[in-house]
Amino acid sequence: MADEDDGFDPTDPYNREAQTFPKLSGEHVDRVSAFGSVESFPAGTSLFTRGDRSVDFYVVVEGSVEITDAGTTGAEKVIHVHRDRQFTGELDLFNNREILVSGRTGEDSRIIRVPRATFPRMIEAEPDIGEIIMRAFILRRVGLMRYAQGGVVLIGSSHSGDTLRIQRFLSRNGYPHRMLDTDQDPDAGGMITCLKVQPEELPVVVLPDKAFLRNPTTPALADAIGLTESFDPDHVYDLTVVGAGPAGLAAAVYGASEGLDTIVIEPLAPGGQAGTSSKIENYLGFPTGISGQALAGRAQVQAQKFGARLAISRRAASIDCDRSPFCVEMEDGQRISTRSIIIATGARYRKLDLPNYDRFEGQGIHYAATWIEGNLCANEEVIVVGGGNSAGQAAVFLSRQARHVHMMVRGEGLAATMSDYLIQRIEASPKITLHSHTEITALEGERTLQRVTWTNRASGDSETRTIGNIFVMIGAIPNTDWLDGCVPLDRGGFVVTGRDGKGMALPSPYATERLGIFAVGDVRSGSTKRVASGVGEGSVVVSAVHTYLADIEKVQ
Repeated sequence: MADEDDGFDPTDPYNREAQTFPKLSGEHVDRVSAFGSVESFPAGTSLFTRGDRSVDFYVVVEGSVEITDAGTTGAEKVIHVHRDRQFTGELDLFNNREILVSGRTGEDSRIIRVPRATFPRMIEAEPDIGEIIMRAFILRRVGLMRYAQGGVVLIGSSHSGDTLRIQRFLSRNGYPHRMLDTDQDPDAGGMITCLKVQPEELPVVVLPDKAFLRNPTTPALADAIGLTESFDPDHVYDLTVVGAGPAGLAAAVYGASEGLDTIVIEPLAPGGQAGTSSKIENYLGFPTGISGQALAGRAQVQAQKFGARLAISRRAASIDCDRSPFCVEMEDGQRISTRSIIIATGARYRKLDLPNYDRFEGQGIHYAATWIEGNLCANEEVIVVGGGNSAGQAAVFLSRQARHVHMMVRGEGLAATMSDYLIQRIEASPKITLHSHTEITALEGERTLQRVTWTNRASGDSETRTIGNIFVMIGAIPNTDWLDGCVPLDRGGFVVTGRDGKGMALPSPYATERLGIFAVGDVRSGSTKRVASGVGEGSVVVSAVHTYLADIEKVQ
């Protein structure tokens, strides 16, 4: 094995051939064949095509299967060749989304075909084989992301709010894409001219079939690239989880793994606020830390492996809790019928009460600090507003790229609101300055944020600096407006659980006054706002769901 000095990159999944494109043992192949049939195909036979859904799983017995990517030019390019005892597929075999690549036989071949409907049963029945397949699928998606294979092209200014919105959506959903920054990339101008797009129509998303979308809404983009799925309105689920943050994903994993017919509704991407954390270092089992997106991605795949369905880019718009089964209506008009509901919609950061604030959202004001935002801050001064763990993680992460990070809190310091390991890192960093008793008092700029004024409330001193990016991570506003009086809320809008309107204890600390509806995570009144707490609540609440479903089964 070559070392990094010889050009070997251990983080590149395509350099990890044995894990990314493993060969099954002869005994493994025999066991897989019990779930399918061996078929013969002449050279050049198409097995699956980009954009297909619910494709079968194939294992090469003799011959080869070429995996191709059409790219942005439409000309097919072979990106990998599966040979004897290697298998096809990646993460989309665990859901019903459109697949990203095509596959054809490279020569006359004998191949085991496992029907898609049988594939989940094989994964469950053969856990050692399932582990090999799961690891390979995850690494293959990482490779597609890294090399923008099987994806789309995004053209726009990196300082545009809509460009950032689309880039975040694609990245957080693990969808491959190539970014052409009109501010820097010389190829962008040529593509804009070719597409006959006007500057005011940017950003545009170029699809593999050469069609393109002018500044699409997030749901329209999700539909166009096949991330969304349709659902049978007559089907009744055992459990609907609204929200795919840590608590919601944990509920989905435990619900589906324990036999509940489970669906998750999520308006943006798995992970919630935690999904935007650059690194979580105090989460049990990850001594070197893990990014929020990586944690959410693994949990999503885990839930899908057990059979949970995910409705991504679909916001819950309303709920009919007076009927049985309950009915959740999504913003696109689709309806989900369900016997029980777990509310896990989390909370969002508060906005600063400042003139021009709304104008600069997405144009310099951010609520997440990932590599996307970090690239905007290279060698610049930035501001992080907030004193919690999310703000601390953002400050430490941004200090690697920014020239300097100014942390602003209204209180005396960080001890009361932030974990000690983060405080120590902030205090030790020469690139981070903590401004106590300080608030931002003015924002200035033309198209994007350019100057910021802050004021120390203790001394009254103000200072104006050339700063183009602010990261706001303060407070919490619960996402409960869609509930429309279905369950009691506290004064802050959080869902009340554990006690009824008379103060009497309910059967579960996560149960609402409405039987069959539960709440977990940040959206729940009195919850501890931590990733581990949310995961714990999401896993524990499933036992209460089982009890409720058993009780209504007895009545029926």
